[in-house]
Amino acid sequence: MRKYLWLLNIAYLTCTGLAFAEPIAGELSKKQEQDNPYIFLNPEHNVTDIIDISPAKDSEPDIYFTADELIANDKDKTIEATGDVVIRRDNLKVFTDRIIYNQKNDTITAIGNVELHESDGMRIYADEVNLTSKLTRAEMDKIKVIMRDESKLWADHFHKKENDNKVMRRVIYTPCDCCSIDNNESPLWRIRARKVTHDAKNQNMNYNDAFLDIKNVPVLYTPFLSHPDPTVKRRSGFMAPKIGSSSYLGGTFEANYFWDINENSDILFSPILTTDKNIVWGGHYRGYLPNGYIDAEGTYLRDNNKARSKNRGNLFASTRYELNDLWVAKSNINYASDNLYLKELSLEKDDQAWLISNVSLERFDNQNYTNIEAYYYKLISYDLRESDEAAFERMKYNKPLVLPLIESEFVSDPDAIGSYFKNNLSFASLYHSGGMQSHRTSMINSWNLPWTSSFGERYKIVGSVKTDAYHIKEYQHSITKKDYDGNPVRVFPQVGLEWKLPFIKATETTRQIIEPVIVGVIAPNGGNKSDKIPNEDSQDVHLEDTNVLDLDRYAGYDRNDNGSRISYGFNWSAYGNIIGRTSAFLAQTYQFNEKTSFTESTDSKGHLSDYVGRIYAAPSDFFNLTYRFRLDHEDYKFKYNELASTIGTNMLNLYVSYIYLQKNSNASEALKARKELYTGLHAALTRDWSIDIYNRQDLAHHGGSLEHGGNIIYEDECFKFVTTVKKYNSNDPELDDSYEFKFSFYLKTLGGLGS
Repeated sequence: MRKYLWLLNIAYLTCTGLAFAEPIAGELSKKQEQDNPYIFLNPEHNVTDIIDISPAKDSEPDIYFTADELIANDKDKTIEATGDVVIRRDNLKVFTDRIIYNQKNDTITAIGNVELHESDGMRIYADEVNLTSKLTRAEMDKIKVIMRDESKLWADHFHKKENDNKVMRRVIYTPCDCCSIDNNESPLWRIRARKVTHDAKNQNMNYNDAFLDIKNVPVLYTPFLSHPDPTVKRRSGFMAPKIGSSSYLGGTFEANYFWDINENSDILFSPILTTDKNIVWGGHYRGYLPNGYIDAEGTYLRDNNKARSKNRGNLFASTRYELNDLWVAKSNINYASDNLYLKELSLEKDDQAWLISNVSLERFDNQNYTNIEAYYYKLISYDLRESDEAAFERMKYNKPLVLPLIESEFVSDPDAIGSYFKNNLSFASLYHSGGMQSHRTSMINSWNLPWTSSFGERYKIVGSVKTDAYHIKEYQHSITKKDYDGNPVRVFPQVGLEWKLPFIKATETTRQIIEPVIVGVIAPNGGNKSDKIPNEDSQDVHLEDTNVLDLDRYAGYDRNDNGSRISYGFNWSAYGNIIGRTSAFLAQTYQFNEKTSFTESTDSKGHLSDYVGRIYAAPSDFFNLTYRFRLDHEDYKFKYNELASTIGTNMLNLYVSYIYLQKNSNASEALKARKELYTGLHAALTRDWSIDIYNRQDLAHHGGSLEHGGNIIYEDECFKFVTTVKKYNSNDPELDDSYEFKFSFYLKTLGGLGS
């Protein structure tokens, strides 16, 4: 039978009794009423067509329902609706097989397959429900509740009050996947309580006489337990503590208190109580502003067990704020009081050699850009001391401070032929704690013309002039050992031409692209003035696939890539129509002058450079490989190798990375040959159990494992357990080469413990 939408106004029905049904019945004959007690609705009629109800402005929300059939009983003053009945009031919905509305006492009884859908996402299931006070109160027995986060609750009795609070008795709660609470299908863990109250206003779930059961075995009892309901995203209160021990701190207990300051900011207080040291005070602040954010965390410890009292601590903070549509201010502060603090407390960034802090002011204006920065460096690695103690001491006591570093780039609009001008301005002041100073002003003016011929050839012509002016104090050349103070100036012009011609071949299953590339550069020889200008920002010099075809292969400004040259190579790529991609790159440079600043920095000899290349292969979702190399052009020996590959599926995969970097005789003694292998294995043993194992191996120097460890994880929908074992082999004699153990478990929706 067809469904029709009805509007029930409870106040009206209570006052008028069966007057609601009489106008409809009046349309039927007496014989029809006697033969068939069901009152069939006229599809052309709506309740508002039959009765004129003009609710007051502040009246209670209306109640709507749909049903297949409606039966009116004049004698008992009841109205019965059957067949796919749905009742709606605001965001409350009731689904049932049958309802009986008693007009005398203003009650609705829902019978058969009853479902209540609350506005907070809670779904309640029962066989019978009594609804009163315009659906604001409810009574039912033997219910099952599914909350918004899919956690479940069973209760023998359920009572909903007008203020939306709910009281349940003899309750079982669990977030585990479980359709019933029979012993044959017991969840991994559950909470049993004599009484549970849902405080709707404060969004709390309060338990009385609660037991925590693990596989039906009681392991914990508490007379009172409270946790936020699933609608709460965050709230002030104590979080799960962490328990552990270390050789430095002894036994530790970390208490965590979360303070929800407002909807845009919060603080996590995390002091650590120790047996061998004082309290390690810690905290983490997060604040979101209308145009930015602040994120800061740190710790503080007053160590009285040293030779003398010492204040130790760290601070990691980052901020971002958009001043207006063009300017953005940012900062990134990384500080530790001493070299061992992060390692001894196993804090973040304990494996880094340098802590770098900077503040910046950026401006974005279409294609123009300006950046003003300052940098501060702190050396915290003792591993460098093992390889070259003299170099380590030199770095430690000659660390730099950059204040300021200014970069600006201005790009003009293209003209009629597509050419445009680019202007780069750079200013840097660098102070060393040992006394040396370097102040630099650089300007690069360039003209650029990209062009594509009718045959498909792609050209790019670049002409540039770079001008540098320096003010140098207390600089000593590393080879001649001569001191210099002065104001050197240099001008470096160059012209470059790039040519590419892509060829494409397409079949039914693949597409291939091969693109030869030739880059020619005309530039003067010499002129770097390395005896007068220190190399501060061009230290990272490697000939590789990312820079071999560039006009300037140096990263910074202090060294110019002098000398004329021709670079040539090719790109090849193949793509499958559905899956799979493979690419390769190979290039080399011919230098007209055998000795240039760049070839000396890379320890190259002769006119020809080494071969550099890259191979990438991902024929399927189960395998990918990236390989970069540098090959000696004379004896074809590898000077640089870098490989990274993942093999397998999400259930079982192996990750391997290898790096080999040949020692450069012109580089610092601290940068010796590097050969390292990293392997990692991930296995999903079952749906819930997984294991990860890794090892980082030094294949050069004295060899041996630098770091190894792994973890075992169990995680399902309601429980997570993680055990981690790690050993970091430090060269620092003050650190023990000992294992680090961590474990943590979480009862989801409640919290957990960690060490």
